[in-house]
Amino acid sequence: MSSSLDKLLENPRVWRGRNQAQRKAGLSSGYPELDRHLPGGGWPPEALTEILTEQYGIGELRLLMPALARLSVEDPHADCSEPGWIAWVAPPFQPYPPALQQCGIDLSRMLIVRPKGPSEILWSAEQALSSGTCSAVLFWAETLDDQASRRLQLAAEKGHSWAIAFRPMLARQQPSAAALRLELHSSAQGTRVHILKSRGGRPTVLHNLNLCQHPA
Repeated sequence: MSSSLDKLLENPRVWRGRNQAQRKAGLSSGYPELDRHLPGGGWPPEALTEILTEQYGIGELRLLMPALARLSVEDPHADCSEPGWIAWVAPPFQPYPPALQQCGIDLSRMLIVRPKGPSEILWSAEQALSSGTCSAVLFWAETLDDQASRRLQLAAEKGHSWAIAFRPMLARQQPSAAALRLELHSSAQGTRVHILKSRGGRPTVLHNLNLCQHPA
């Protein structure tokens, strides 16, 4: 019986929960109100985060900037001599260096990947995540099924990297192995952040989060 259980647990499709004592500290988002609702007090490290939006450019990158800026200048692992890369896979726009630099991003740690076709986006993201040289990998994929999300989750764990997938709102109804799923809605009053799924936490809605300026 023990041997059969061991074999079952070796299957990468089986996820084993961790208790509160084993949970790793999160990467602070830079927004205290959001951190209070995230297990570990921040973005889940070495895991897949999904951000669902009605359209790109409503503040989804601003939400990530404090954490990405810190990763671009700080060594997240004691055995590394320098910060890892911040990889952007198939962004639907051309990142604007002056704006990124103003947010604190070290441009020398940025890596932009332009796959030849949609079928190579997930492959490129998985390779970057599992390489062990990227602190974070942002990617924009047209499709991301449950099996692919599990592969990306495992790659993030293997490479000690943070995976961020940007997806359309329609993906809300699709299953996902992501540790965290957020839904963003923009209005004149601010940005509404709906936490759809949070491993170890609870779904909740944060109203009118100000993404125009973030705390230092």
